[in-house]
Amino acid sequence: MEEFDYIIIGSGAGMNIVDPAVNAGHRVALVESGPLGGTCLNRGCIPSKMWIYPADLIREIEEASKVGVHARVEGADFDLIRRRTWDVVLHDRGHIEEAVSMDPRMRFYNVEGRFVGDHVLAVGDERIHAPKIVIAAGARSYVPPIPGLSSVPYRTSENIFDITALPKSIIMLGGGYKSCEFAHFFSAMGTKVSIVQRNVRLVPDEEPEISFVVKKKLGEHVAISTNQAVKEVRSVPGGVEVIREDRATGTVVAEEAEMLFVGTGMRSNADLLNVQATGVATDAHGYIKVDKFLQTTAPGIWAFGDITGLHMFRHTANYESQVVWYNMNSKEPMETDEHAIPHAIYTYPTVGSVGLTETEAKANGLKYLVGYSRYAMVAKGSAMADDTGLVKVVVEKGTRRILGAHIVGKQADILVQQMVYLMNAGDMSYMPMARSQVIHPALSEVLISALGRLADPEQMEHEHVH
Repeated sequence: MEEFDYIIIGSGAGMNIVDPAVNAGHRVALVESGPLGGTCLNRGCIPSKMWIYPADLIREIEEASKVGVHARVEGADFDLIRRRTWDVVLHDRGHIEEAVSMDPRMRFYNVEGRFVGDHVLAVGDERIHAPKIVIAAGARSYVPPIPGLSSVPYRTSENIFDITALPKSIIMLGGGYKSCEFAHFFSAMGTKVSIVQRNVRLVPDEEPEISFVVKKKLGEHVAISTNQAVKEVRSVPGGVEVIREDRATGTVVAEEAEMLFVGTGMRSNADLLNVQATGVATDAHGYIKVDKFLQTTAPGIWAFGDITGLHMFRHTANYESQVVWYNMNSKEPMETDEHAIPHAIYTYPTVGSVGLTETEAKANGLKYLVGYSRYAMVAKGSAMADDTGLVKVVVEKGTRRILGAHIVGKQADILVQQMVYLMNAGDMSYMPMARSQVIHPALSEVLISALGRLADPEQMEHEHVH
């Protein structure tokens, strides 16, 4: 059995542990069953945004007539989009492969590791052991037990980027961020797209107002059916057929498409690693349990990123890797700070969000105020002819502490980041923004507009009733 100081499982954000460990002179084993770079580089953030940006441009051109500019899209070159995507992915992956292969201070096991004892991992025919282990092996698509699904061809986020031609039609099972992003892309490329969602709302983790706007705008180009139960999937000539039932009315509909995409959620990769063999506990959904220091139930073993199911964003995994590295080498460990974790959904339109929703603020027993503003209420929003963009802010009553900010519309990811910075500064209040001069007429004014309309939601509800 080979002895190491550290075993790192997963080459996404896990590489953030490999580098400092090797540079500190430790013997390091890196275990990765898939391509180097993890989900973000190979089948997540990077390739999906290489696809999404052209889709954004198409929608911009189509909407230009609203402001008096008449233009049209001559066509979309999917071969070029694919080539650019893979050029970036393979280039970045190649850099990681080169760095790993040339570093004599570490061993790379490009196999699926599996725990077979306390701090012991089977990697192919070998056994490796280390007193300190980091599990950052991510998650994979959850495929629901729908009758017939296992016997028809379908795509997930793991293999959708392998397609070489656009389908004429596609049905998306699930209405979360993945389906909404891919629906935006395929519809902009000219594919007939249908989303079938079990929940009554699209992107149900977002604020209801945000979900409403996404469904309205994306629904201009995509057939969206919510509150649906998929009863069966079967092969038909030229593609697949999905039989679904409306959960409210009982109406049954059969719909055909050339391609099927399954975006019904994620599941942890912990089961593939057999983590129980080393004393690592998982929750009811199979995700690894960690404490506020990102330690597992097994001494000397930490976990972070998607495999914990807590916050499935690459930027959060990068932050968590810093916490883990510090805690592995410190007598006074650091707690994770989760009060201002931002995220974006690159659908049509873009969603940007950080912090608590109104429902979460209420559930936590906080006294809070809510402020709304539409893009159309500020000069730049009017100039852009944006009649659906929306900002919702949630602020603690009395302290003015920003609890959450939720935005849907152009540049929502950039706008929400301004709130993230404030939530990590000083007393976390919005006063620095209120005291600041805001460029007029920039879209940033929509944030000030929302903060200027803060009101007690109970009072708003009372006034609405009367």
